[in-house]
Amino acid sequence: MSLMKRRELLSSLWLAGLGLVAATGIWTSWDILRPGAAKGFGGKIRAFPPETVNDTGVIQVSAARSYVTEVNGDIRALSWKCTHLGCKVSFCDSSGYFECPCHGSIYNRVGDLMSGPSPRGLDEYPVEVGEDGLLYIDTGVVIEGPSPGTVTVDEPPKGPGCAQGTH
Repeated sequence: MSLMKRRELLSSLWLAGLGLVAATGIWTSWDILRPGAAKGFGGKIRAFPPETVNDTGVIQVSAARSYVTEVNGDIRALSWKCTHLGCKVSFCDSSGYFECPCHGSIYNRVGDLMSGPSPRGLDEYPVEVGEDGLLYIDTGVVIEGPSPGTVTVDEPPKGPGCAQGTH
């Protein structure tokens, strides 16, 4: 009789131990597989103080794959991806426009499509000022660019374009 009780006790202890190991495995797996806040591109990118941005220039933020500019007192973060086929647009200081080197789409300083094959203006990312007083660009949310013909600011090119044959 006592031998049987000892076997039952050992069996119960083994089952309890296996149950503990299984519970620990599930807990650890949940911690690993649970989605967390995105870090880097696809999440919120900390940039710089909002006072850095002025209403005539453009600042490149590589971590956010965007350009930051100010329009009528509002700070905007424009995606540097051309809406035609996704090439990286560059800001041309001499013209004051964004120019796509692949197929020639041209956008003004605020992302409005001025010419080229693109279906719309440059896409945007929401921007907010954090508790630390710095600008944050939310690259996890894309705001579709304005339709062709939209002109937010009337700024003709300052001079010749950077790509051959532009402006």
